[in-house]
Amino acid sequence: MPVYKNEKNGTWYAMVRYMDWKGERKQKCQRGFATKREAQDWERQFQLQKKADIDMTLEGFCKMYEADVRPRLKENTWLTKESIIQSKILPYLGKRKLSEITAKDVIDWQNEMRSQKGKTGKPVSPTYLKTIHGQLSSIFNHAIRYYDLNINPAKKAGTMGMEESKEMLFWTKEEYLKFAEAMMDKPISYYAFEMLYWCGIREGKMLALTPSDFDFENQTVMINKSYQRLKGRDVITTPKTKKSNRVVEMPQFLSEEMEDCMRLFYSLKPKDRIFPVTKHYLSHEMDRGCKETGVKRIRIHDLRHSHVSLLVDMGFTALAIGDRVGHESEKITYRYAHLFPSRQTEMADRLNIERAGKEVESTNGGKEVCQ
Repeated sequence: MPVYKNEKNGTWYAMVRYMDWKGERKQKCQRGFATKREAQDWERQFQLQKKADIDMTLEGFCKMYEADVRPRLKENTWLTKESIIQSKILPYLGKRKLSEITAKDVIDWQNEMRSQKGKTGKPVSPTYLKTIHGQLSSIFNHAIRYYDLNINPAKKAGTMGMEESKEMLFWTKEEYLKFAEAMMDKPISYYAFEMLYWCGIREGKMLALTPSDFDFENQTVMINKSYQRLKGRDVITTPKTKKSNRVVEMPQFLSEEMEDCMRLFYSLKPKDRIFPVTKHYLSHEMDRGCKETGVKRIRIHDLRHSHVSLLVDMGFTALAIGDRVGHESEKITYRYAHLFPSRQTEMADRLNIERAGKEVESTNGGKEVCQ
C-alpha cells in the first residue's frame, strides 16, 4: 500500500493515485497519521469512495454524501444536516460498513437517542428525534438511489418521534399597539416590529430588507431574500419556495413610516440592510416591551400568526391571505381553520330554504316559488 513514514517527525502519510470523473489522473496525499494502521485505513476508505463501493464505512460514505448534496443546498440547510450527522449519527454508526448496518442496529441507535438529554437536562423532543431519524434515512436513500445499496435499514426499523403541534399564539391589534408604543424610544426596533406585524413577513426576510426593496410610489415592498447569522457571518440567502418570492402591498401609514425610517438613517445605501440587528436583539426587545406593557410574551414568529389572525378577523379569504404571506391557501385553511368564522349554521339554513322552495314550487305547479 502507498503508505510512508515521515522520518523527521515520526508520523505517517498516504499517497494515492486515482482517476477523476473526467478521466484525468490525480494524486492525493494525506499527512499526519500517528500510526501506519491509521494511514492504511484512510487510504482504503479513499479508494472505496472513488469506486463508490458500499463496503466503505458510513463515515466514509457521508463524505461522498456531502460532496453530492451540499452544492444543491443553502448553507444554513447543510449546516443543520452536518450538525446532526456529526453529533448524532457518526459517533454511533460511523465505523460500521454501510452495507452491513441492519434494522436492528438502527433500533439500538434509536434507543440510544431516546435516552439522551438535551442542554436543559430534559429528554430530546419528539420533533428532534423525528428529524435526526429522517437524516439517517436520507443518507441510506441516497446510497440506494445512486450507489446501489439494496435496502434502507432506517426505513425498515421504522421512524421515531413525531411532529409536535406547537401552540399558536398571537396578539390582538390592541395588544400589538400597546406593545408598539413601548418601542417608540428606539426607532430601529419600532420600525422593525411595524414591518413584522402589519406585513406578516418572516423575521429573516425583514432583517434582509434594503432600501432598494421599497417602492414608495406604489406602496410595495419586495420580499426576495432572507438574512441569517451563521458562524459569526452575515449570510443573505434566497427564500425557500417560489411563492415566498413576492411583492407585498403596504398600508399607506406603514409606507409613510418606512419613508421616515429611510430619512432617519440617511447614510443608508440602496443595498444596505435597513435593520442591521440580529434575531437575538429583536427577542431582547420583545422581552423589554412585554415587561413594560404587561402584554403576554409571544415568539417573534407569532407576529406572523397575529397578522394572519387580523386578516381573518377582517373577513379576507384563505386564498387572499395566502397570496399576501406567501403560503398556499390550503396551508392557511389547515393552520388557521379555528380562526375562520363557522358558516355551518348559515349553510344549513340556506339548504333548508332551498329545499322548502322546491316543495312550494311543486305544490303550486311552479306558479309560486318561496325565496
